[in-house]
Amino acid sequence: MSGIPFLNLLSIDSTKETISKPKNMEMGHLTLFWGKNTEDIFPGWSGGSFCSYFFGLIWVFLLSFMVERLSHTKFIKQGTNHVVAGLLQTLMYATRVALAYLVMLAVMSFNVGVLLASVGGYAVGFLVYGSRAFRKADFIQYEESSDIPPLNC
Repeated sequence: MSGIPFLNLLSIDSTKETISKPKNMEMGHLTLFWGKNTEDIFPGWSGGSFCSYFFGLIWVFLLSFMVERLSHTKFIKQGTNHVVAGLLQTLMYATRVALAYLVMLAVMSFNVGVLLASVGGYAVGFLVYGSRAFRKADFIQYEESSDIPPLNC
């Protein structure tokens, strides 16, 4: 079991009723901080340089932007087979949830820049796809604006 890195992150000793972590594993930040030295999404992310940190911020921005894109999109045409439409809706929903969880994991780095990039991506995505700013015509009152239901908090 020691060959699989994710299975031995925590070791539980049932005789002592304690949980211990490996000696080489450090605790992350538990408060918000500002800086380029962070592990944004995955352990081992090379966040030591400004260039990689900036790339990480762009990545988080684009992930949150894509969540909004999927939340306000109609890809399925009228008259599509109900089974095919249901499968497409399920695929779009699962993709949106996966992207939203990746954004959440990035924000859990407690880096203020990552937090601002994610909120900025959601805001710009909503401005472009969800608000009336770029809409050519108003929706009919009972027309659905997207193929999948909105995100709920």
